[in-house]
Amino acid sequence: MITRLKGCPVNRALPAVRLRVPTDEDALAWHRVFAHPDVMEFQGGRNAELSAYEELTARQRRHDAERGFCLWSVLDGSEQVIGFTGAQPWERSWGPAGEIEIGWRLGREYWGRGYVTAAARMALERVRGAGVPRVVAMVDARNTRSIAVTRRLGMRLAEVFRTPAARPDSQSAAPREGHCYRLDL
Repeated sequence: MITRLKGCPVNRALPAVRLRVPTDEDALAWHRVFAHPDVMEFQGGRNAELSAYEELTARQRRHDAERGFCLWSVLDGSEQVIGFTGAQPWERSWGPAGEIEIGWRLGREYWGRGYVTAAARMALERVRGAGVPRVVAMVDARNTRSIAVTRRLGMRLAEVFRTPAARPDSQSAAPREGHCYRLDL
């Protein structure tokens, strides 16, 4: 089956991707693929230490075992890890507390090819299959690429939040505007 992007030329099919529960090795792959500053622009400005990705992949394996969904590794047609997409509970004290957030992050070299849309659509189907009735996506108001993805997924802007001030060691310590997009599954 060929999936097409809404509003794109009819000959632009989405690329083939596969989702899998992240492995121990995926921590290193995520660390490598997210090392570009453009990738981390809205995630504190710099790549996390490898240990943070080791903890994150372990937590995602637990989420998948307990909830039936997580942040899955995204693999391209050649089975290379190019990023992640999926869902997890929003655990911050501000924003859509208690909701399930869908998210994505890809290596810079994979941007603009439809990988996120293809992978996020697969993730939405899996989350729906796990019995989740609705998801949110929290997106920095300046992140036009992710806002475009929310639109392609059929999400709608529901709320606008001011993020709390970031840690002093972050490149963006000032509060920012965050958009909360919602989608009933």
